[in-house]
Amino acid sequence: MRILITNDDGINAPGLKVLEDIANQLAGPTGEVWTVAPAFEQSGVAHKISYTHPMMIAQLGERRFAAEGSPADCVMAGIYDVLSDRRPDLVLSGVNRGNNAGENALYSGTLGAALEAALQGLPAIALSQYLGPDNHLRDLHFESAIEHGAETVRKLLDHGHWQAEDYRVFYNVNFPPVRKGQTKGLRVSPQGYRRDSFFAVEPHISPSGRRFLWIKGGSQRTPTLPGTDVANNLEGYIAVTPMRADLTAHDTLAALKDRLE
Repeated sequence: MRILITNDDGINAPGLKVLEDIANQLAGPTGEVWTVAPAFEQSGVAHKISYTHPMMIAQLGERRFAAEGSPADCVMAGIYDVLSDRRPDLVLSGVNRGNNAGENALYSGTLGAALEAALQGLPAIALSQYLGPDNHLRDLHFESAIEHGAETVRKLLDHGHWQAEDYRVFYNVNFPPVRKGQTKGLRVSPQGYRRDSFFAVEPHISPSGRRFLWIKGGSQRTPTLPGTDVANNLEGYIAVTPMRADLTAHDTLAALKDRLE
């Protein structure tokens, strides 16, 4: 198996090393794992592409490249430049330091890479590690991902929906904020919504007197509805969410046709 890995935390992020280990387990001794990741952190860029300017790409080692672009850029660089001789069989993105569950998924560069791979017709999975009181300040944040990452991806490859469609399914995996040995299992979960917890801005005055705004997130301990991704993560379960890039609100189409046509 030929696997392309990327992330949004950057080429030197510890979560990328975790993903490399997961990918090597999946690829086996006869497979290949190729890394094309952002040269610098690209958190929160979603599905951004560098459409109006070029990006530099540099080889850092065997099958290891850094690109001055977004995660989605890195997927395209991997497909059309680094692996131009033969497309990868699978694209993995992560392991993100922090959850990409609930509404966070809409901002996530980790998911942006998986979405781009799916648009390119490739199987894709995004992986993220939820942080909480039990693992946030520990030396090793990624214990659940390390313990269950390869097994979770194998289950998805064996039992997931992988049909070639116009907007093909990709998968969002979030590991719970627990210590090693405390993950309760896996739950297929719809995307949840944290009510009353939003991204916002916080003003600060610089030493020179200029006013700046910092983006800040809301509470990550706010649960979503029972059975959805955040709620399952906070209860100690791996949350697996199938997603598509199709943004159509299909449930409203028939009623809107009746009213407008």
